[in-house]
Amino acid sequence: MKKYVVIALVAFTGLFSAKASAQSKIAHINAQALIQAMPETKKAQTDIETFAQGLEKESKTLIDEYNKKMQEFDKASQATPAMSETMKEVKVKEIQEAQKRIQDYETIAREKIQTKQNELLKPVYDKARKAIEDVAKEKGYNYVIDSSEGWLLVTPAGDDILAAVKTKLGVQ
Repeated sequence: MKKYVVIALVAFTGLFSAKASAQSKIAHINAQALIQAMPETKKAQTDIETFAQGLEKESKTLIDEYNKKMQEFDKASQATPAMSETMKEVKVKEIQEAQKRIQDYETIAREKIQTKQNELLKPVYDKARKAIEDVAKEKGYNYVIDSSEGWLLVTPAGDDILAAVKTKLGVQ
């Protein structure tokens, strides 16, 4: 009988220790705060703003052209109230085309800015992800939850690794 109790006890202890070792370590990090603290992000934001300002100058040229056509139309219709219908149609069409060019340009400019933003920030995101993965591996975490998304209402007992990742990246 003692033999069976000892075997049962050993089996139970083995199951308990296997379950305890299978528990996962969980950490959390505010990835957005990490990315904002990285100097590469500040440089990328400056480059994106410079790029956007260049596109804005081109947009201003189109808007100036549109305003000029509107003023010409107003002057022509006031100076010669008997402007022919054909002439009015031509002027209105020119104004509509200028308006469409502005709208098309603004759509293209937004897409270009988004592309530039993705291009400049992807290496920053990749670097941050690698650092997070490295710290998680060094500290033995199985899961790292991003708390910056706002969806995390209750956090399990876990460690915030933001400071460790910032140290790894050399960021203040």
